[in-house]
Amino acid sequence: MTLTDAATAQPVTDAAAEALLHDLVAISSPSYHEANAVKFLAQWLGTHGYEQAFVDEAGNAVGIIGRGPRLVVLLGHIDTFAGNPPVRQEGRLLYGRGSVDAKGALCTFAAAGPRARLSPDVTLMVVGAVEEECPTSKGAHYLKDHVTPALCIIGEPSAWDRITLGYKGRVLVEWRWHGGLAHSAGRELSPVDRAFEYRQKVKAYVEQFNAGRPRLFEQINDTIYDISTGREGAYGWSQMTIGLRLPPGLHPEAVAAALQPDDAATLRVYGMEYAYTADKDTSLSRALRAAIRAEGGTPAFVYKTGTSDMNIVGRAWRCPIIAYGPGDSALDHTPDEHQHLDEYLRAVRVITRALENL
Repeated sequence: MTLTDAATAQPVTDAAAEALLHDLVAISSPSYHEANAVKFLAQWLGTHGYEQAFVDEAGNAVGIIGRGPRLVVLLGHIDTFAGNPPVRQEGRLLYGRGSVDAKGALCTFAAAGPRARLSPDVTLMVVGAVEEECPTSKGAHYLKDHVTPALCIIGEPSAWDRITLGYKGRVLVEWRWHGGLAHSAGRELSPVDRAFEYRQKVKAYVEQFNAGRPRLFEQINDTIYDISTGREGAYGWSQMTIGLRLPPGLHPEAVAAALQPDDAATLRVYGMEYAYTADKDTSLSRALRAAIRAEGGTPAFVYKTGTSDMNIVGRAWRCPIIAYGPGDSALDHTPDEHQHLDEYLRAVRVITRALENL
C-alpha cells in the first residue's frame, strides 16, 4: 500500500491523462496475465493524488481518495481480449489492445478522480479489475463480497455522451461426444454429424424463444466459439462450445436444462451470468446526464448485448449503477481497436463533473 503526500502529488493534466492511457495500453494484459499492468496502475495512482493505492488480494489495482461514509466505486477492468496489435498513435487516434475495451474507461476514471472536488462525505474508490474478459471475473467477484458502495459506475465503452443501463446474461455450454465409429455407408452418425445435429437443436431452441420478440435485447444470441473432431482407432470424438447471450428474465440454469443432449454426449455448463438492467432515473444517472450536457452533448441511454462486471456486482450491491466510457464498442476485440484522444479527454471531464455533481 502507498500513501500519497498531497503536497508532492503530480497533477493530472491532459498530457498526463493521455500518457497514462498510452502507457497502460502499451503493457500487454490479457486475462490471467495482468500483473505488470496492475503494478503500473497502482504506482501511477500512488503518485497522482490517491491517498491510498495498492493491489488487493484478488490482484486488482485500487486507488482511494477521501474518508467519507458514502462510498463511490468506479469499477473498470484492466485485462484485455487476446491478441496484441501494435501500439501506435496516428494524429489523435491511439491504436492498441484495450484502448477502447476497456483501458480507455479505466484511465478515464483514474484521471478524473484527483481532478474532482469531492464532497467531504464521499470516499472514491477506483478499481482496475482483473479477469473481466473471461468467465471467472475474479476481480468483480472479490469486490462484491468486500465493499458496499452507495453508487457505482462500470467502465465500459459506450461513447462519451451515452450511458449504458443494462447487459444481457450469458451461459457457455461445452458439448462433447465420444464413441465407436461405423462404416460411412451405414446409418450411424459420424462424430461431425452428431455435432451438427446438436447445433441444430440449439438453433431450434433459440429460434423458438426469439419468435415474437423483435428487440435484440429481448432475444437469445448464440455463437459457436469452437468446434473440433478427431479419431482414435475405432473410436471418434467431437467437441463444440457454444456461447449464448440471454435477455432479462431468462435464467442461465433454465437454458442449460433445455439444451441437455438427447444421446450419450455430455454437456459442461459454465460462465453463467444473469442479465442486469439498472434504473434509468437515479441520482447517479442525473449527475452523469448533467455532466454530458455541460460538455455540449445530448445524453442517450443504451443496452448492450454483451456482459460486463455490472452483471456480477449489480445484483449484489443493489445501488444506483450505470456503465460509461469513451470509445466505439464496435471496435472491441478487433485488430483495428483505437481510441480518439479528444473523446477520451472529454470523458475525463464528464466523469470529473459527475463526481462533483454528486
